[in-house]
Amino acid sequence: MFQVLKGFALLGGQWVLVVLVLLSLWALKVAIERWMFFGTREKRALELNAQLPALLVAGKIVEAKNLCNQSVCPEGAVVGAGLEHLPLGIEAVEQIMESKRLEERLALDRHLLILGTLGNNIPFVGLFGTVLGIIKAFNDLAISGTAGPTVVMNGVAEALVSTALGLLIAIPVVAAFNFFQEKVRRILLNADRLSRLMLAHSKMLGDARPGAVGLDRPGAVGR
Repeated sequence: MFQVLKGFALLGGQWVLVVLVLLSLWALKVAIERWMFFGTREKRALELNAQLPALLVAGKIVEAKNLCNQSVCPEGAVVGAGLEHLPLGIEAVEQIMESKRLEERLALDRHLLILGTLGNNIPFVGLFGTVLGIIKAFNDLAISGTAGPTVVMNGVAEALVSTALGLLIAIPVVAAFNFFQEKVRRILLNADRLSRLMLAHSKMLGDARPGAVGLDRPGAVGR
């Protein structure tokens, strides 16, 4: 068993560089996909933020519902779910919107675990390559005998490239992970803000209870 492990270690750490490059490409693919995902929804959310409050203030529930259904963003999905079920009452609407919020969070968090995992572990992959390179360098020194420290120094210098590359990849990956995490937090906060605004105006329109006069009176909806 020891000989097998030793043989593996003496392969050196150059193959780890290939692994690091592949991991960096994987992280780049995820980052680009998330950037496009959030970018599209951010534009829709800006339109929703500009139009929805005015519709709610005017009591135009039907128009507000249509706006939420047309906007492909988490905020629109959450508020739209609440508007769709207004006749069920405030408590039911709150639970429905919370359920939709959790559903949207699952979509927002998709693939972020990959970025977090890669950012935390890529430096260790690079360090692993460095350790393998140092083992090989000392083994070469033992075999050469009289070659002197030059063999070791060259081997160690090559081995340290793995650690440097690991850190070079990990830093932007961690930065991207934190950036997208902040995006998720802001989107969910905005969804909560619009949800509370919708609930407040629903109460003004009759507390959103089944059969409430405010919601049933002519001109209260779609006015």
